[in-house]
Amino acid sequence: MIAELKEANKIYETPAGVFTALDKTTLVINEAELLLIIGPSGSGKTTLLSLIGCLIDPTEGDVWLQGQSVREMSAKQMADARLNLVGFVFQQFNLLAPLTAEENVAFPLQMQRLPSVDIKRRTAEALAKVNMTDHRRKSPKQLSGGQQQRIAIARALVTNPKLVLCDEPTASLDKESVDIVMDELRLLSRAGKAVAVVTHDPRLSAYADRVIEVNSGIARPITLER
Repeated sequence: MIAELKEANKIYETPAGVFTALDKTTLVINEAELLLIIGPSGSGKTTLLSLIGCLIDPTEGDVWLQGQSVREMSAKQMADARLNLVGFVFQQFNLLAPLTAEENVAFPLQMQRLPSVDIKRRTAEALAKVNMTDHRRKSPKQLSGGQQQRIAIARALVTNPKLVLCDEPTASLDKESVDIVMDELRLLSRAGKAVAVVTHDPRLSAYADRVIEVNSGIARPITLER
């Protein structure tokens, strides 16, 4: 077990009244597993992912990372967890336009202030894992959508996180790129990573070990049919 939600929810107070983005949820995230979180837009699935990744705090309940309650973590410990334990992959790639693919992947390691020789080695390894070594000198605008997403995955992997969280990573990709990206994510889970993917597309369940459906803020497990 890498992460766990224990009766965790997220409630917002708005001018229109109280809004429950996610109802009380208990969920375990396991290593060597690809977890798919499906649901329509506004259902609460991104809120669930944000709680798992410590991007937001639960209103009630608790979130645990590697056996430690996030409520007991200092701000520095939380920042360290997001940098070192969790890798994030977003729908819009969030690559830095002035940098090459290689420089984008290296960026988190520079934030960790690692020696340059280690940065070079680990960047090369991350690019090789997603078969993007030949494109390392290209800028983001020179890459296809699928290639940009694979660079984003390499950037998420370069710190060797135990937990990889993906928010709609295939939404803007063509069918061929979707297959490539999901195959890469499934390989990561087989290599021991805990991978959680948020999507509105139930067809991606073919790649998953487990599926959670979120609707109107309520999360429930779905039985996979193979």
